[in-house]
Amino acid sequence: MNAWQRMSLENALGFLRSLESSRPLPGTIVVFGPHGFLREFVVSTTAARLAARDYKYRSIQIGAGGDLATALDELGEPDLFAAKRLVVCRVLKSHRDRGGDDLADDNDDSVLSRAAPGGETALAEVIEAGVAPNHLMLVYERDNVPTRIRKAAEKSSALVNCLRPFDNQVPDYALAFARARGRKLGAGSADFLAARHAGDLPAIANALDKAALLAEDGKTIEESALSEPGARKIPNLFEIADGVARGLASRVLGQVDRALGFGRDPIEILAVEIIPALRRMMIAATMLSHRRGAGEIASAIGASPTSGLVTRAIEGARRYGLERLKKSYARAIELDECFKNGTIKERQQALGALLLDLMG
Repeated sequence: MNAWQRMSLENALGFLRSLESSRPLPGTIVVFGPHGFLREFVVSTTAARLAARDYKYRSIQIGAGGDLATALDELGEPDLFAAKRLVVCRVLKSHRDRGGDDLADDNDDSVLSRAAPGGETALAEVIEAGVAPNHLMLVYERDNVPTRIRKAAEKSSALVNCLRPFDNQVPDYALAFARARGRKLGAGSADFLAARHAGDLPAIANALDKAALLAEDGKTIEESALSEPGARKIPNLFEIADGVARGLASRVLGQVDRALGFGRDPIEILAVEIIPALRRMMIAATMLSHRRGAGEIASAIGASPTSGLVTRAIEGARRYGLERLKKSYARAIELDECFKNGTIKERQQALGALLLDLMG
């Protein structure tokens, strides 16, 4: 019995620490929980480790009309150009509305799933049998995992629960974020970040990114670098997302140019700012079409009704409309995969075209 079988359920911090070790990753990793940033950080850090071992990245989105059989097809079909693949399958909140295993009582094995044949049940069987030589990451935008998938994953896979951190965990997350970027923090730097940003993990990660851009390679990031005024010239995290929701095309394009000029990665801007902003607006637009209120929209997004993210999502949903958002979201997901596979080299131009198509 290997280490993953002895302890299949971990929190995000424990899993990020395990990625730093040399122990092999399980074939399937199931990521879930209420903290969206942590879910995506776990995915990107895992993908970076596997990319170093020549795994090719594949991304799948399963929404309300989707079927998990898509993931099965990607895992089962041979690829002449990618002998080893990391298949990241994001199961959106809307997928559970189709019914099925996730609505069943966790303790009632007699309840049959209403999911599509060859979908959830078949995927659970594949997880139990193993997905080698590939790796599968199932990312659920929800606080729990469907019963069949959870039971299959508990046998030989990893379950990563991305909970909101306790106060005493925030400095540890800051250290984990720095190590994931190949950086070390000086004495007191992690506590400084925790005190300055409280439990705001995206803000902590953004502060580390800014400091890393301005620091010499291999140098430890000291507390003074984290409070350096010069770092504030780089657009803050979510400024680009905020401009997208407001429809400020020229401002957003300028922010993207400035961010890239300071060394931010187009892949990171797309994955951390643009795609989540589009997803929030799409959720809001869908729920507005069903005459749902701001409180229900906030719950679906996973934020407070008074949060600026919710306000901007609703404004953007009304500005762009559901069909336009769906089209832009699909294009953004396609770009994300093309960026990571290296099939698109002119990333800045591709980002600009995406944004102009949405806001033009």
